[in-house]
Amino acid sequence: MKTIYVLSDSTGETAERVIRAALSQFYDDDVRVHHLFKVATQADVQQALSVAVMTPGLLVYTLVDPHLSEIVERVAEECGLMTVDLLSPLIYSLSRYLGASSREKPGLLHRIDTEYYRRVEAVNFTVKHDDGQETRYLHKADLVLVGVSRSSKTPLSMYLAHKGFKVANVPLVFGIAPPEELFEIDQKKIVGLLIDPKRLVEIRTSRLINMRQSPRGSYNDYQNVEEEISACRQLYRKHPDWYILNITNKSVEEAASEIMRRMEIGVGVEY
Repeated sequence: MKTIYVLSDSTGETAERVIRAALSQFYDDDVRVHHLFKVATQADVQQALSVAVMTPGLLVYTLVDPHLSEIVERVAEECGLMTVDLLSPLIYSLSRYLGASSREKPGLLHRIDTEYYRRVEAVNFTVKHDDGQETRYLHKADLVLVGVSRSSKTPLSMYLAHKGFKVANVPLVFGIAPPEELFEIDQKKIVGLLIDPKRLVEIRTSRLINMRQSPRGSYNDYQNVEEEISACRQLYRKHPDWYILNITNKSVEEAASEIMRRMEIGVGVEY
């Protein structure tokens, strides 16, 4: 059995993916991939290579610190090990092309992957908890938006989800009590949305027309809409821990920014 050693200053996942892709071009599957990860110092390099020397094999490494790369090459040559530097040539070429120096910080790709999957998880959660679905899991949400129909609950939820926050939204229907689960969670997670009745009538009317439905009905009747908003205000007054936001004439980005700032949960991860 042949051995390929993956030496990395992080998890070694990047190198292993490349190696597996390359190995797929060969019929001989009798290859063992051995990880030597979290190599951060000269002592770490010496210890890792001592393992490789005991059972010689191909040494593939991804080290962003050029000093450590030089040490690996020197020691590997002394020990008679074959080496492949996957990262340094690419970093050098990118540095020349971009006209900038690399940050030389191990693990940045892994951190970005982690944040990416965190956002994917947040989006999946938000989709499953849109429009009052799965209220039994409201306690798992970072934020819960409540408001009448067409008050931007879903667009706001999805925008916040792409910032990495798990968001549920619950519609407030006139004459129907909100789900009990809403009052059993941390009340400071809840955001009550308000909108001017005239503006809501315009939005609902436009929605009906786009759906090729009659714009005449109780759904967008001004009197009914005003009663819905009035009922919302009464509910909100009973729950002083809720953060109330009037989204009239606010873009989704503006409303989301205000929610994140007022709720003191940050503005997501930027990279």
